[in-house]
Amino acid sequence: MKIKREDILHLANLSNFTLSDEEVLSLGKDLQDIIKYISQLDDLDTSEVKSTYQVFEMENVWRSDEIIEQDASSEQLLALTKNEKDNQIKVPKVL
Repeated sequence: MKIKREDILHLANLSNFTLSDEEVLSLGKDLQDIIKYISQLDDLDTSEVKSTYQVFEMENVWRSDEIIEQDASSEQLLALTKNEKDNQIKVPKVL
């Protein structure tokens, strides 16, 4: 894959970078070297490698939902706040 000058300038524009002509040439060479290095993976024989989507054997830990009676009623808890409206705690706007 050949990296064109226009591609580098497009990426720089998307990243809000200003590049000199020297930086464009240097970056082009660096990107070409990176792609060449990564393309070595295409030569690997992976026919005997088992596909996987998860490298760790993990499982979800499920628990049953149980309603546990609380010592305080909603009225008692609402009495602890300074700002209450319609049986809800009124808080300042975040946005």
